[in-house]
Amino acid sequence: MDEIFEQLLHLSERTETLIAVYDGHDRLRYANSAFRSIYFIDPDETPLWPDLMRRNFELARGTVIRTSNFDEWLRSTQSRRGKIGYRAFETDLCDGRWFWMTEAVQKNGWMLCIASDITSLRAHGRTVRQDRDQAIKASYTDELTGVANRRFVMARVDDMLTATRHGNNGCLAVFDIDNFKHINDRLGHHAGDGVLRDFAHRIHQNVRRNDCFGRIGGEEFLLVMPATGPEDAIAMVECMLTVIRFSRPLPESPDFSYTCSAGIAACAPSDSASELYRRADQALYAAKLSGRDRVRAA
Repeated sequence: MDEIFEQLLHLSERTETLIAVYDGHDRLRYANSAFRSIYFIDPDETPLWPDLMRRNFELARGTVIRTSNFDEWLRSTQSRRGKIGYRAFETDLCDGRWFWMTEAVQKNGWMLCIASDITSLRAHGRTVRQDRDQAIKASYTDELTGVANRRFVMARVDDMLTATRHGNNGCLAVFDIDNFKHINDRLGHHAGDGVLRDFAHRIHQNVRRNDCFGRIGGEEFLLVMPATGPEDAIAMVECMLTVIRFSRPLPESPDFSYTCSAGIAACAPSDSASELYRRADQALYAAKLSGRDRVRAA
């Protein structure tokens, strides 16, 4: 077996196909020479994917990133990256080359990326395909906060329930910002929008790559946690609520703070998405009734 593995490593170093492996925290664990050359990674480097993208964006190299705000682009991209078992897409580089890339994700969050140069094959219609990809991205993204929208996150709930029926566990968390109407009434809708963006940003920073976090409407958000038991889910959500308590999101009101409440439900094999959501929402209601700024499990 070790000999086979060594042969695979040797072959991967001799091919022009890009090959890389990221772990569940999105840290690069292996990349062949072709991949490292394209993305300007030293032989002994193992960067996190967001750090790699930020560095290359600032130096105008590697993948073309069409945005004037890198953090917004990153939040939107991470809301979808690694959330489904397999995806394939086109990507262009700052040097003019064009690649067809695939991402295959295991249950533990590890991801295999393979990319092939298609510059000479797919030049025709490139602008049309770029516009199509941008439209697809927009259809899955909440415009205000930049995280996944209801359509995308509910599809991930369905994926988690399918996995549950094959013996895996999973949990759904519903978040609601406490006294949000009072924030809007007292400070105005501009401040309310700022709180929503701050909440989405801070929670998203603490979401594992194989989880999915999104806004489903108003001040309500969902967190899909596949392959996660109730105890771990509660611990993670409690940490997220602590992060929110210490946030001061409004520069014009430096003493302003806010909190949120959360309800968690564990998947059952017989669950539908609506039933799972109903139980998580009931747990959220219990958290509100017991004083807010806390998490309760169904």
